[in-house]
Parts: sequence; C-alpha cells; structure tokens
Amino acid sequence: MKIFGIAGHSGMGKTTLIERLVPELSARGLVVSLIKHSHKNIDIDRPGKDSYRLRESGCKEVLLLGNDRWALMHELRDADEPPLDYLLDRMQRCDLVLIEGFKNGGFPKLEIWRASVGKPTLWPAWPGITAIASDTPAADLEATIAITGIARLDLSDTAAIAAFVLAQAAPR
Repeated sequence: MKIFGIAGHSGMGKTTLIERLVPELSARGLVVSLIKHSHKNIDIDRPGKDSYRLRESGCKEVLLLGNDRWALMHELRDADEPPLDYLLDRMQRCDLVLIEGFKNGGFPKLEIWRASVGKPTLWPAWPGITAIASDTPAADLEATIAITGIARLDLSDTAAIAAFVLAQAAPR
C-alpha cells in the first residue's frame, strides 16, 4: 500500500481533481481508496434510522451493512482524533490511499491552487508538498507566488498528475 496526499484550501478543486484522478488510476489497474479529514462534525447516518438510534444510545461502534456497501461508524466520545497511521491500519488492502487533509503528515502531497480563489498557497508551510497543480500558466504561477524548487503541474492534465502521484507515492 502506498499513500499520497491532495492538499489545498477549501474551494480550490481538490474533490473535483480526485473525481478525475481515481478513474485514471483505476484504469491503470490500481485499487484506490481515500481518507478525507474534515474539520467539521460529520454524520453519515440519519436521525430516526435504527443505526442512528443505536449509536446515539451509546454504542462505541456501529457497523451498518446494506446490499451495496457497509460503513463502520466509530464514536470518538470526546477522545482525541486518531492519528493517520491508526486509520490506515483499518483500511482494506489496496494499491494506493489518497489522503485529503492531515496537513502535518510528512507524506508526499500535491497542492491544488487557483489564483481566482484569492488565498495563499499552503506551500511551503505544509510538510510534504512536492508539487503545485494549478490552472494558472507556469510562468504566471512562478511570478505570482515565487515557486522555486517544486514541480508545477497543469490542473487540467489528469494523466500527468496521475503519473506524478504514482512516481511520488510513499510506501506505507
């Protein structure tokens, strides 16, 4: 299993890129999974459903199995967030885990950056960012944010980004 991160401020297009990247990597014969870290409270369950009621009653974990998928919901109940390695240990075997978030992790990351969003780059403050993919032409990008020493990729070139991810992904 290898890991690679996709980073960027909200609204930069991380999910849109990942939606294009997963089929490209899958077409190359890879099994791809994803861990997404959110700074918001999330709930994949719905009030009134049995699984929701049982989880709310105090269950630490509820595994819900349906015809097409299963989901394991684990309640932190005021415990600290688990580290990335703990979560990776719970993933089923695959070739590549894409990771969105976990900004302090030292694994390799691609930053998605669009000048139109009006926010600064995460690079060089975030560890592991090895390239920036942008819709800004490389010469303008270099002039705008003084990128030196890391790769610059065209955000619309999914095949090139996939090749970069495969070349840079770190073994777990």
